[in-house]
Amino acid sequence: MQHAVRSRAAIRSGLTPVPRPRTPSVASLIDADALRVLHRAARALLDDLPGLTDRLVAVLQEQEPAYRAAMTKDPTATWQEAHRSLRHSVNSLVDPRGARDAARRCSWRIGATRAEQGLPLDALLHAFRLGGSLVWQRLVEETSRTAPEDVRLLVHVAADVWNFVDEHCTLVADAYRQTEWQLSRRRENRARLLAAGLLDGTSRIADLPEAAQALDLPEHGRYVVVAVAVGPGVRPGAARSAAVPDGTRVQWHAGADVDYGIVLLGDGDGDAGPPQPVPDGPPPGVRIGVGSPVAGLAAVGDARRLADTALGICPAAGGAVRLDDHLPAALVVSSPELGRALAGQVLGPLLRLEPADRDVLLDTLTTWLDCDGSAQRAGERLYCHRNTVLNRLRRCEQLTGRSLARPADLVEISLALTARRLLRD
Repeated sequence: MQHAVRSRAAIRSGLTPVPRPRTPSVASLIDADALRVLHRAARALLDDLPGLTDRLVAVLQEQEPAYRAAMTKDPTATWQEAHRSLRHSVNSLVDPRGARDAARRCSWRIGATRAEQGLPLDALLHAFRLGGSLVWQRLVEETSRTAPEDVRLLVHVAADVWNFVDEHCTLVADAYRQTEWQLSRRRENRARLLAAGLLDGTSRIADLPEAAQALDLPEHGRYVVVAVAVGPGVRPGAARSAAVPDGTRVQWHAGADVDYGIVLLGDGDGDAGPPQPVPDGPPPGVRIGVGSPVAGLAAVGDARRLADTALGICPAAGGAVRLDDHLPAALVVSSPELGRALAGQVLGPLLRLEPADRDVLLDTLTTWLDCDGSAQRAGERLYCHRNTVLNRLRRCEQLTGRSLARPADLVEISLALTARRLLRD
């Protein structure tokens, strides 16, 4: 109370009261002594840093197989990495503020570099924890040697030392995972570009070994390309599953309108491999075209064009077409200008009829061909008498000037009907 009164009096008189000196607490004195002991031992470790590095490298070689393999390839690089990391870590014990950022940058670089080299993350984290354990052990050993009575004081800084180790383990893991993600994205993008080059037919011969490795496909294997187009509301994954059986080695490439699968049929070393995929009953709205087999990755561009041709034969509502089973139709689709010219030349007189009359004659002709030239079965399918079918066919012959009994004329009529069906604008 009297102290408060004196303080108010001093304020009124314009004098600043002098604070009473504080007596340091026992805890703060112990912490100061502990830091003094820590700094003294850490400086001794810096003086013997090469020996400390040798010990860490020896422990890594003994306990961590991944590092043992790395040291077999380049022992100097591992030693220098350990030396650099220990130097920054011990410096951080002596001067936390001044050395903290450099130590963090060092750990980050190590994490990123080891990710690029493919060293397992578990091995890297184990190495950092071994390094932290070794530093702590040497701190205790050095203090025991020079001032045994101060060893007990190190207990007060143990948490700080292990918090430092945990912080740098987290840094290393973050750097590793970020670099690994970047590398994965880079590999995926490169693989996508290589696959696109194969499908476009623009790959250089020199790129083929890299493409084979990136896509995990043999350079000289036998391949077929599958083209898949989906309608609205259809999942691409479901369409792909319908196009290629489970267990087939395939590399998919997503295009703007069509997805392409590079399917391995055989490795080119006498292994016939699986047969060509024959899609059976794809979901509604899915169109699948299977090209013809080709030899080697260099010919995948040709295989893609064959798959596009097969896709062009597919009905708009959906379906699956294997090119080898529809070669006449493929000929028409491959040259649409000639196909339209053929349709106009052969079917021109029919196409100029009234729509109702035209459609009846074309449907009858198409159905008769689908029924292998049987007027009886064509009539049953068209719900009319066989004689009606025959009368309509004779009229088609009169209008087109071609005989259905002559093989050459029959081929022309069949191709012309296919061209009209597939090439409608």
